[in-house]
Amino acid sequence: MHELSIATAIVEQAEEIARADGTDDVSVVTVRVGELAGVVPDALHFAFEVARDGTALAAASLVVEQVTARAWCGGCAQEFAVGMPPFFWCPGCDRPSQDLRSGRELEITGVETVPAPR
Repeated sequence: MHELSIATAIVEQAEEIARADGTDDVSVVTVRVGELAGVVPDALHFAFEVARDGTALAAASLVVEQVTARAWCGGCAQEFAVGMPPFFWCPGCDRPSQDLRSGRELEITGVETVPAPR
């Protein structure tokens, strides 16, 4: 389950961001996961719960924003969803596309920290 290594990396990076913000507590981590990234969101949620144990993210929640895979057709200047499994033929003009515009994302887009007590 490679989601565990991804979740571990998310926890480590979120901890670094929290330290840079002068706190040790993280309440929410938001990630964008593309449809073609090869990551199962439910498995990532489970792995995150395991990876966060004993860290500054022990009580944090994970928000996964799923990104639809979309391609661009130069022939008819139209963007279209490629679906799963991916099908890179334009539904408008029935030509193949080689321009994937979205769907491979795997990135942290937000880390909400709890301010350190003064």
